[in-house]
Amino acid sequence: MVSEWVAPIVITSIWAFIGIICPFFARGPNRGVTQCCLMLTAATCWLFWLCCYMTQLNPLIGPKLSMNEIMIMAREWGNEIKDTMAITA
Repeated sequence: MVSEWVAPIVITSIWAFIGIICPFFARGPNRGVTQCCLMLTAATCWLFWLCCYMTQLNPLIGPKLSMNEIMIMAREWGNEIKDTMAITA
């Protein structure tokens, strides 16, 4: 099983390389603009990835339903449950 730290370290390393190392290889008359674009792209993409990753660590979970509520919903939606032992709480 892979450690939970592998994905953040790998992705952070990739975006750090793009944002820190790659700007040194920019050439041409608009070198400053290219460097700025690389750094801003790396920072914003990494931040977007981080927000998505952290959202998946603590997902929003649906409401907790009681057995009575489940039975009422099943009956109203046309899927009446005959055997109540099939439902696990």
